[in-house]
Amino acid sequence: MRDEATVRCVFLAFDMETNDPDDVLTLCLVATHPSVTLTAVTVNPGTRAQLGVVRRLLEALGRADVPVGARDPGMAGDKVSAFHRTWLGPVPDAEADGPAHAILASAFAAEPSTVLLCGAPLHNVRALTREHPDVRVARLVVQGGFAGDDLVPPERRLAKFEGRTLSESHNLGANKKAAQSVLADPAFARKELVSKNVTHGVLWDPAFHQAIAAVPTLRPGVRLMHEAMEVYLREVPDGKALHDPLAACAAIDPSIIDWAEVAVRYEGGRWGAERAPGSGTFISVGVDRDAFFAVLTAA
Repeated sequence: MRDEATVRCVFLAFDMETNDPDDVLTLCLVATHPSVTLTAVTVNPGTRAQLGVVRRLLEALGRADVPVGARDPGMAGDKVSAFHRTWLGPVPDAEADGPAHAILASAFAAEPSTVLLCGAPLHNVRALTREHPDVRVARLVVQGGFAGDDLVPPERRLAKFEGRTLSESHNLGANKKAAQSVLADPAFARKELVSKNVTHGVLWDPAFHQAIAAVPTLRPGVRLMHEAMEVYLREVPDGKALHDPLAACAAIDPSIIDWAEVAVRYEGGRWGAERAPGSGTFISVGVDRDAFFAVLTAA
């Protein structure tokens, strides 16, 4: 059940990629959400093409002031999915304001309570504490991980994961060493994994699209999300699982998620978790869908 007392303004830094629509939807959400002060955006790996997309959206939402960092400033290549160009059309390349770790360190120096939301493999998160060992992060929210049948109550299990305690997880597995290092690092006081056993059950499908359109007053960021998903649903009418937007809403209001305190397991390319009271690491085992919708739309 959502606890209204937990809904407060959060300072938030967002680490993202552009391999699929999730991260740009999340960028739109957090850029104008009334409960969020967006302090930094960092991009993995941070090609000029990726930075062009990020800056285009920040400018469209009146947040061109937000500093943007890249894991590898000036990196050649693209790393932008076809969806972004179908939606936005041609976007000019752009430059980073600095290395991602430095941009994040500046955000934490300016506001120590900043929540770090990660929708990408944990390259930039690991670099933050490696390059700035004095930085302390009170709360890290990562889209990724997996909670299986040993943690999730039967009534909350998704059929596609029935009987499983381990699963692949892109954001953890794409840089296993970084993920294991971050999860063990005491610089992150509280670590929250919004895992695929929950995110795969929350879809932006035609019914959700209509529900968003029916909200009397949409925030600019959610209006832009709706525009993007109008394009996406033409090509994929079954819709899309809302991985990163759900993690963002959990960062804004953690009470929308049911959490279990765990130790994260890794076995043969797959991730899981087991109960470990006092670990300071939490994983999602359920979500209040109505509360999620209310946070997303700032209703």
